[in-house]
Amino acid sequence: MAGVASTLAKKRALAAGFGTNANASKYLNQDFESLRSECLSRGSLFTDSTFPAEPASLGFNELGPRSSKTRGVQWKRPGELVSSPEFIVGGASRTDICQGGLGDCWLLAAIASLTLNEDVMARVVPAGQGFGRGEYAGIFHFQFWQFGEWVDVVIDDRLPAKDGELLFVHSAEGSEFWSALLEKAYAKVNGCYEALSGGSTTEGFEDFTGGIAENYDLKKAPSNLFQIIRKALASGALLGCSIDITSQADSEAITNQKLVKGHAYSLTGAIEVNYRGRKEKLVRVRNPWGTVEWTGAWSDNSSEWNSVDVSERDNVKADDGEFWMSFSDFTRHYHRLELCTLTPDTLTTDDVKHWSVSNYDGAWRKGSTAGGCRNNPYTFWMNPQFKIKLEEEDDDPGDDEVGCSFVVGLIQKNRRRMRKAGEDMHTIGFAIYEVPEQFHGQREVHLDKNYFLSHAQTARSETFINLREVSTRFKLPPGEYLIVPSTFEANLNGDFCLRVFSEKQDTVPEGEVDAGFRGLFTKLAGDVRTDIKTDGFSLDTARIMVNLMDDSGNGKLGLGEFATLWKKIQKYLSIYKSNDMDGSGCMSTPEMRMALNKAGFSLNNTLHQVLAARYGEADMTIDFDNFVACVMRLEMMFSKYNDLI
Repeated sequence: MAGVASTLAKKRALAAGFGTNANASKYLNQDFESLRSECLSRGSLFTDSTFPAEPASLGFNELGPRSSKTRGVQWKRPGELVSSPEFIVGGASRTDICQGGLGDCWLLAAIASLTLNEDVMARVVPAGQGFGRGEYAGIFHFQFWQFGEWVDVVIDDRLPAKDGELLFVHSAEGSEFWSALLEKAYAKVNGCYEALSGGSTTEGFEDFTGGIAENYDLKKAPSNLFQIIRKALASGALLGCSIDITSQADSEAITNQKLVKGHAYSLTGAIEVNYRGRKEKLVRVRNPWGTVEWTGAWSDNSSEWNSVDVSERDNVKADDGEFWMSFSDFTRHYHRLELCTLTPDTLTTDDVKHWSVSNYDGAWRKGSTAGGCRNNPYTFWMNPQFKIKLEEEDDDPGDDEVGCSFVVGLIQKNRRRMRKAGEDMHTIGFAIYEVPEQFHGQREVHLDKNYFLSHAQTARSETFINLREVSTRFKLPPGEYLIVPSTFEANLNGDFCLRVFSEKQDTVPEGEVDAGFRGLFTKLAGDVRTDIKTDGFSLDTARIMVNLMDDSGNGKLGLGEFATLWKKIQKYLSIYKSNDMDGSGCMSTPEMRMALNKAGFSLNNTLHQVLAARYGEADMTIDFDNFVACVMRLEMMFSKYNDLI
């Protein structure tokens, strides 16, 4: 039950204000100020035992202990690499992020965009730390959004280096170290540096802002995309872009015009300039390598700039990794645009429109809440279900489509940390259904198998995909809906965070709805059958039966009490047999869930996961004895609870 206690503790902490933007939780219970003060008073430099300067912190495969890439690596503090290290030189800028020997361009593109928003930058990179006298103790801290809460991550400043040079991200200004230290803190929360290899820029965007990310296919771009980009940049949103690859050989291949395929860029500007009597739309793009730039029209020092007034020549500079290109060339050469809109928890200004956000945690567990997608019709209903209510229609002028707009984001938790154990991202998605009218107004609704077999989904995520998050924008009529998140395959364990975003403040989820096992015992009766798997009731189960049925309190069952118990066992047997779908004499854990449903118990997902683990055999089957023991214990707990209230 440790997981249940942990979940409750987290909810209490959030309710008390911990984990918010203004009051981040202390990651691994490390307090930056007290640790720094302790080191300063002792005159020693901080050493972080939770992320040691050892091979395991580098990686497990390509950066593993026996890898050629890690041979000769030494962990050096900045003062051992340069004579006068600085934390930030002249303010954080996009040129502070140059990629090293790690495939985390997606992360670096997000960091580059981060420098464009001072408020967000100040949240992720707290002030008051550096290499000055009285403040430097070999310890730094950064703050990230992690699955619904902000965490403050402490690190020491020992950085992996080879031949006197930083191994991974570094600043073009050799004495500046904030970006390298930030990368280390992010590697810490993800388990190691290698865990950062490969990803989507939106993942970094969200962890720096707590915002919601959306993706645009530039080959199917909306007609007003340029306006969307300008509006997003003006409101502090973070943007990234990339060129798709058709094979692994294409990865980071460089085109004739010096664009890198399969590489994450950040989009940092969008302007219109007067060019030969007309307006020309331009976008500014940055390569996190800090080099290798577009050589086509509107590139650095290209002839097009000669026809533009000097006052409109914004930041045209040679070989810094950043370049301008026409918007038409941008949509022709790039395939994907990623946009992260900031939330009220991140924004500190009223100049931009705030979104309302609701956040819920959930879990998929084999045999209990991991029902898989709709391709698994007999287990799909077992997935966690979340009810939302849409009330107020959009009021956007000129929009002919009537309805309520909202964005659903489903994030699978901590999958990067599991790479060391050979795990990776699950393929995830979600479906949305209308709530039947008879359940309107109820806070907790868990629809059963029959409903999903006979009703079509109202909407769904655009795809099931093996990324950390799948998110989709919807517009639906006012009403009550159920969101069912799932993995593509059934019986996969995983934790997730479901978020619903809306520009309307009253469009919010109404709470996680776990399995609704209603009533106490339904009137099911049947003849005793012998074709079941049974080893006889254990002594412990027998004691529970006596305690439950002993109305007289003498520790024994009279004839009437025994008759009542016998009728209960007959009812349990009828339920058991009716859910033994294949006639094997025992139940699977999904069948057990349906049986408990028919028995009428109201259990949440977490309790059902515990019961499946407690009463299931190694092959995830439940015999009749264990089923009766489970039901008896549940009835005993309900009975004791009712005596107390």
